[in-house]
Amino acid sequence: MHNVDMGDLVRHTMMVLTIIIIAAKLGGELMGRLGQPPVLGELLMGVVLGNLNLVGISVLDPLKTSPPLQILAEVGAILLLFEVGVESDLPQLLAVGWSSLLVAMVGVAAPLFLGYLVASYLIPDGGWLSYLFVGGTLTATSVGITARVLKDLGKSNTKEARIILGAAVADDVIGLVVLAVISGLTSAATSGVSSSGAQWTGWLWIVVKACIFLALAIVAGRFWSQRAFTVAARLQVGGVLLALCICFCFVLAILAGLVGLAPIVGAFAAGVVLEEVHYKPFLERGERTVQELLFPLTTLVVPVFFVLMGLRVDLRSFASLSVLGFAGLVTLAAVLGKQACAIGVLERGVDRLAIGVGMIPRGEVGLIFAGIGSSLMLRGHPVLSPTTFSALVLVIMLSTFITPPLLKATFERR
Repeated sequence: MHNVDMGDLVRHTMMVLTIIIIAAKLGGELMGRLGQPPVLGELLMGVVLGNLNLVGISVLDPLKTSPPLQILAEVGAILLLFEVGVESDLPQLLAVGWSSLLVAMVGVAAPLFLGYLVASYLIPDGGWLSYLFVGGTLTATSVGITARVLKDLGKSNTKEARIILGAAVADDVIGLVVLAVISGLTSAATSGVSSSGAQWTGWLWIVVKACIFLALAIVAGRFWSQRAFTVAARLQVGGVLLALCICFCFVLAILAGLVGLAPIVGAFAAGVVLEEVHYKPFLERGERTVQELLFPLTTLVVPVFFVLMGLRVDLRSFASLSVLGFAGLVTLAAVLGKQACAIGVLERGVDRLAIGVGMIPRGEVGLIFAGIGSSLMLRGHPVLSPTTFSALVLVIMLSTFITPPLLKATFERR
């Protein structure tokens, strides 16, 4: 009987993966042809598959709660942040100009505050942690989407572009720290910390813990990885470089989880640590870079996360004017929050409006933020309710759709 059950599980997993991969690629192709980021296509295909029951097709409903799909989506999110970390340059992260750093800090604080304000006004019984997750979802700018739009407009080498991209990378990092802190606060609340003094001590410890973990992971990781890659380079078996990188990513993700932080924080730190100089012996003998090795893996696994995010969106919730109103106001908060970034620009002669518009699109980190909020439980209920989660996915999609035409108009007006 056990063998039959295992066979059913394997067939179920293969069927789920087949549907998800085909849907993700078709959606990505459609959005690409429309000049939009492929991630939007993956989201939209997930929304379509998850709402076929509205036309009487319920055969795909089990996908929403499929354990294999949820595990693959979690792994996909971890690999995505690892890939983002690998593509980030640590010296550049540490040496972003003061304008980029100030723009990033304002670009995190303003949307977080406005999102919290809107959520507390429109969801009076949601709880402060729910409001924090709404605000936190609005903090991070999508580096990939912004970079693609600037490249398509031929503006990649402008001063505005350098400030935008530096700030986008910096506020992704700050956003991950915010995520770690809010996730830790949720865990503390779940454990029943009651006294005000104990709460403040606990919150401060979470902030300190997040900063210490990132610092130690980067410093110790660089020290460890250089030696580990030197030893591993002596092995002649194929696939050593990719296997070592994936294991390093998973180990730091596990350690982040063990200290009460989101695993994606550890995955990002693992990616930031790796540099080409560490695995130079592999390159010298003709092996591909880590980015090239990761590409086939991430193009298969990462879309599972985005399709699952789309699957969780219930279109019936948008029949409510209150939900649409909430999504509209949160989108306004998301846009206005990033326009406040102009305050942080120190240079003269820079188009501050272009910088504010370039910071608008939310993407992968925002979706991960919302996804974690919908999966964390507090007193038997998800921190983000299904309707709030659906509204946030709509906000992320809207912010991404409106950025290319707005940014193009902003640059052309000059």
